[in-house]
Amino acid sequence: MRIFKSIKWRLQIWYGLILVVVLAGFGITAYQLEYGRQMRRIDGELHLRFGMIANVIHESLPPPRNHPRFGAPPPDQQPDDFPPRQNPPPEKFILPPWTLGFFDTSNLYGYYFVITRDGHEIERSTNAPDQEQFAYPTSRGSVTEINRTEEPPYFQKNDPSVKYNGGYNYDADYGKQRMAAGQPGQAWMRGTFREVITDLPSGEWILVGKNITPELKELHRSGLEFACIGAIILLFGLAGGRWIVSRALHPVESISATAIKISAGDLSQRINVAEAESELGQLAAVLNSTFARLDAAFAQQKQFASDAAHELRTPVAVILTQAQTALNRERTAPEYRETVEACQRAAQRMRKLIGALLELARLDAGQEPMKRLKFDLSQTARDCVELIRPLADERGVKIISELPPLEITGDSERLAQVITNLLTNAIQYNNPEGEVRIAVQSQDGAAILTVSDTGAGIAAEDMPRVFERFYRADKSRSSANNGLGLAISQAIVAAHGGTIEVASEEGAGTTFTVRLPVA
Repeated sequence: MRIFKSIKWRLQIWYGLILVVVLAGFGITAYQLEYGRQMRRIDGELHLRFGMIANVIHESLPPPRNHPRFGAPPPDQQPDDFPPRQNPPPEKFILPPWTLGFFDTSNLYGYYFVITRDGHEIERSTNAPDQEQFAYPTSRGSVTEINRTEEPPYFQKNDPSVKYNGGYNYDADYGKQRMAAGQPGQAWMRGTFREVITDLPSGEWILVGKNITPELKELHRSGLEFACIGAIILLFGLAGGRWIVSRALHPVESISATAIKISAGDLSQRINVAEAESELGQLAAVLNSTFARLDAAFAQQKQFASDAAHELRTPVAVILTQAQTALNRERTAPEYRETVEACQRAAQRMRKLIGALLELARLDAGQEPMKRLKFDLSQTARDCVELIRPLADERGVKIISELPPLEITGDSERLAQVITNLLTNAIQYNNPEGEVRIAVQSQDGAAILTVSDTGAGIAAEDMPRVFERFYRADKSRSSANNGLGLAISQAIVAAHGGTIEVASEEGAGTTFTVRLPVA
C-alpha cells in the first residue's frame, strides 16, 4: 500500500503503536495495583474477623487432657497430635453479641461466617451463602470441595501421610501451626466471594467471607474509566503526533518543492529554513549552499559560453569576410596573399583561444597531469624573466629581480607558464619607462612569489572579477589578450595546492602574490 511507503505515515503509525503500548501498560498496571489494593483491604478485614472468631472459640472451649500446659503427653503420643478433649464441646456455639457488629448479617454483600465441627454446622451468619450454592466443609474429607479454581497454599498434592477424598491432601501440621500463631489461611476467590478458611486445633472449621460484587463492579468501572481516559489521551496524542511529524517533515516538503522548481530550470530558488537548529534545518542550509554554488556555476558556465562564442565570432567573421572579398572578383597575387595572411592570423587566434579553453577544461576536470619534482623556483623565475625581457625592452620597462635560491616540489613547466603570464600582464599594463619587480622568498613553510608593477592599477569594482574567464578590465574586445591567462594561472596554482591573490591601488600599480607549498 502506498500509505506504508510514506515516511510521515510510517512515523505516525510507529508513534501510535508505541503510544498504545505505553497507555495499555500504564492502564493494566494501574488496574492491577487498584485490584491488589482492594483485595489487600478486604483480606485484612477477613483476617481480622477470622482471628476474632478463633479467639472467642479458643477462650470458650475447655482445654484437652494432657495439653502441654498441663503436663507432658504419654510416651506413645506424638507432640503434634491433638489428644481427645477432657470434656466434650457444646453442640451449639453462639458468638457473643459484641462480635456480631463485625458482620452485617442484613446485607447480602456484608461479611459472613460459617463454623462447623465434626461435620455439623454449629453457627453461621444469616447472609452466608447456603449449602446449595456452595459446598461448605463439614469434615476434613470435604475441604477440597469448596475450591476448584484456585489452590490455597495449605492444600498439598500427593502427600502420602494424609489421604482425603476430593483429590487434594490437607497438610494438618501447616494448618495447626498457622492457627497456633493466630494466622488464617490465604484468601482466595470462589465466584464473586472472597473467603478464608482454616480448622482450629480444637477441631472447628472457620470460614469467613464476603460477597465482593460491589467491589468488582467498582473495579470494572475503574477499568472502563482507565480505558476511556487512555482512548482520549491516545486521540490527543495521535493528533499531536501528526502535528509534530508534519512540522518536523515540513523542510522535506519544502526541499522537494524547491528541487522541482530547480529541475524546471529556476536555479534562483532556495529552501525557506524556519528551524536552522534541527537536523533537517541544517540539511536545508547545506542544500541552499549547494543550490547557490550550482546557480553560480551555471551562471559562470553561461557567461563562459557567451564569452567563448564572442571571442570565436570575431576571427570567424574575419575569415569569412576575407574569403568573400577574394571571391567577389579576380585579384592580383599580392592581394590574394594579403587575404590569406589575414585568414591565417584569424585562424591562429582561434587556435590559441581553443587551446586555452581545452587547457582550462582539463584543469577543471583534473585531467591535466602535474609533475611532482623538486626544482629551484628562483631559477625558473629567472628563465621566465629572460624570456620576457625583449617585450620589456620594447616598452621601456625595467625588470628588477630578487630571486634567492628556493627549492620546491611541483611542475616547473606549468609554474613557468604562470610566472610568464604574470610578467606579461605587468609589462603590458605598465606605464612607459615603468618598473616590474619579481621576488621569491620562504615564509612559514611556503614559497612566496610576488610580481608587482608601477602601472595604473585596477579599479576597485574590477578587483573581484580579475580571475574570471574572458574578463578584461579595459572592456575591450579588440585586444589580442583573450582574458583566459589569469584563469589558467589560478587553476595551475590551485592544482599545486597553492593560492594566488591580487592587490592593487589605482595610480600606484598592482601586485600578484602566489603562495606555494614547499614540499
